[in-house]
Amino acid sequence: MGESAKNSTKKVVNSHEKDWKIPLKVLILFCIIVTSASSRLFSVIRYESIIHEFDPWFNFRATKVLVEQGFYNFLNWFDERSWYPLGRVAGGTLYPGLMVTSGIIYKALHFLKLDVDIRDICVLLAPAFSGLTAIATYYLARELKNDACGLLAAAFMGIAPGYTSRSVAGSYDNEAIAITLLMSTFALWIKAVKTGASFWGACTGLLYFYMVTAWGGYVFITNMIPLHVFVLLLMGRYTSKLYIAYTSYYVIGLLSSMQVPFVGFQPVSTSEHMAAMGVFGLIQLYAFYYYVKGLVSSQQFQTLLRLALGALVVGASIGLFFLSSSGVIAPWTGRFYSLWDTNYAKIHIPIIASVSEHQPPTWSSLFFDLQLLIWLLPVGVYLCFKELRNEHVFIIIYAVMGTYFCGVMVRLILTLTPCVCIAAAVSISTLLDTYFGPDAEESVPSGKTTKSKPRLFQYFLSGTSNVGIYNMLSRIMVLGSITYFLVLFVYHSSWVTSNAYSSPTVVLSTVLNDGSLMYIDDFREVYDWLRRNTPNDAKVMSWWDYGYQIAGMADRPTLVDNNTWNNTHIATVGKAMSSNEEAAYPILRKHDVDYILIIYGGTLGFSSDDMNKFLWMIRISQGLWPEDIIERNFFTRSGEYRTDDAASPTMRESLMYKMSYHGAWKLFPPGQGYDRSRGQKLPTKDPQLFTIEEAFTSMHHLVRLYKVKKPDTFGRDLKQVSLFEEGKRKKIRRPTKMNERPLRA
Repeated sequence: MGESAKNSTKKVVNSHEKDWKIPLKVLILFCIIVTSASSRLFSVIRYESIIHEFDPWFNFRATKVLVEQGFYNFLNWFDERSWYPLGRVAGGTLYPGLMVTSGIIYKALHFLKLDVDIRDICVLLAPAFSGLTAIATYYLARELKNDACGLLAAAFMGIAPGYTSRSVAGSYDNEAIAITLLMSTFALWIKAVKTGASFWGACTGLLYFYMVTAWGGYVFITNMIPLHVFVLLLMGRYTSKLYIAYTSYYVIGLLSSMQVPFVGFQPVSTSEHMAAMGVFGLIQLYAFYYYVKGLVSSQQFQTLLRLALGALVVGASIGLFFLSSSGVIAPWTGRFYSLWDTNYAKIHIPIIASVSEHQPPTWSSLFFDLQLLIWLLPVGVYLCFKELRNEHVFIIIYAVMGTYFCGVMVRLILTLTPCVCIAAAVSISTLLDTYFGPDAEESVPSGKTTKSKPRLFQYFLSGTSNVGIYNMLSRIMVLGSITYFLVLFVYHSSWVTSNAYSSPTVVLSTVLNDGSLMYIDDFREVYDWLRRNTPNDAKVMSWWDYGYQIAGMADRPTLVDNNTWNNTHIATVGKAMSSNEEAAYPILRKHDVDYILIIYGGTLGFSSDDMNKFLWMIRISQGLWPEDIIERNFFTRSGEYRTDDAASPTMRESLMYKMSYHGAWKLFPPGQGYDRSRGQKLPTKDPQLFTIEEAFTSMHHLVRLYKVKKPDTFGRDLKQVSLFEEGKRKKIRRPTKMNERPLRA
């Protein structure tokens, strides 16, 4: 009777503990959600409700088409504003998940009679989904250890700069919802493996379908889950639960993902998806083998069955190799190779290497985005190795693959951050459990325990007589150190989010000498001028970085944009920028270019201007026209990249150089012109333009717009303005009026 009374008392205590733990967990999760969303609103408070970056402007345009014209017209939308004169079948070449999500929210709010503008929904979508990401991270981490570990992981995920960089207000890109879906899919997958329920496997497949509609990075899930299953099979951990989970996930995920127009039959015809299909076939063979093994007891038959299945696997591998080599299955793409080889893109696909976020990260950038958490990643992986349950194997694989890919491209810190947050939560929660958890109770003398004191205070009071790591001093030092580093991480994350990741690219700011902020709104100034002062069909040529912004804010057709699907078209623009006026003008006329937009940051010290990107324009165009564009000709004899009087003749005569420095000397006293972006003096001679003329320059001389002249304006014989034929060149008087022709040489 005494034992039963004690057990009943224990059950009552446990039920009371659960009663107050559940609302406490809900309250903590709610605080994490509020913190995650509110910490991403710095950009709205400091600037205004505006779309950031470049790609989000196309997503915003597409969302407006969806809301205004309906889903059917959206899927069949042909964007005549991009890639002139080609255009783009936008509805069939994008991932519609982001736009559909915003459209559903917009329709739901208006159904509830809440008149919310679609722009505000797009701006605030990423902060809202960051809270959902924290919840998904909580459930995934909880499966690894316990609720405390899940809450820590959710808190880390809510404020970690590595994720915040892509989810602040205004970052209306695919990653705004993709990381939420990534973590949700992984959490459901672990749930499906642990329970073996086809329901959870089917839910994983449906969330995978949502991920496919939202982001091209869905291939990460496509290969991560099969890799997890394959490793478990190699470890001899095949179970019916694993079979049910993967089969239900793969079948539903495969069939549903093929309904996305941009994906189509890729899941059964491209190399990136073959691993998932191969593991699906392999697990069927495993299931068949164990089924027959249970029916037949003969050792000889089982040996024969193993040999037959092994031969089948080898035959399937050889068949896959021949199908890939013959082209029936599409080979690996260049973007995939660039993930494994850091030099591949530089050699074969310079347009990928030209993007700053595709460069390998430095240690400083890793610490900047992850701070304390990066040091806890190997500790968490080690602790997973100690237990090595199926879910721990998944996190170990995730850590290895995520770390490698992050080392290739700095942008993939985004996919590594969730794993780092979970590993850090496992590390810290294990440390706290060691000193203050149930395992630490063994070190507490029974005489020191009092029922009126909470458990944590019991440890501190009783630790005075203990010797070793469990004494009071050790516990105080551990708790104080963890608290200090966590507070430091919170301060660091808040500072990084506020100062580094909350500034829109279309609105710049700088700190003046008196400490006040000065806002530089040159981009929108020029885009607004374009929209108000040019014909509706005026074609604008710029480097591809600014195509989405021009189409989104100026509403004018562009030759190239951030989709970068046509390398030849981009190389053509690069050739026009790299050539002299005589060679560039026929390209401009052939493509009906009316205006040329460039960014010149020499006045403000803006380093991301076109002159600093000019070498990539040269390299991309040189890949198609190696006889016309030669990179070394743009350097001095000593191999320097100079833009002052020491610049090479080819550099000085290029269209980009002329447009950048034309009229820049007027902003400085005579002889004192200085290019702050490159740290060099301005050329003493003002570059003269003949085939184009300055149309508009922004207030701070950051964005410059040039108008292409008609042939009759300066004469049809372009040789008269050739600046390369030194023997024929003489003084050429610059036209003073639009209709005045220059004198012949």
